[in-house]
Amino acid sequence: MSRTALIAVIAVLAVAAGVFAYQAHERDENTLDISVSPSGVKVD
Repeated sequence: MSRTALIAVIAVLAVAAGVFAYQAHERDENTLDISVSPSGVKVD
């Protein structure tokens, strides 16, 4: 495998990892957590 092809593969993997991390972050930010306990209701 040539050096250019290896760099291209690494770049594609890095971009894919970045997209996955961004989507995971957005999914965590857009969740609504409602907890009901004896002390009351908590909304996060």
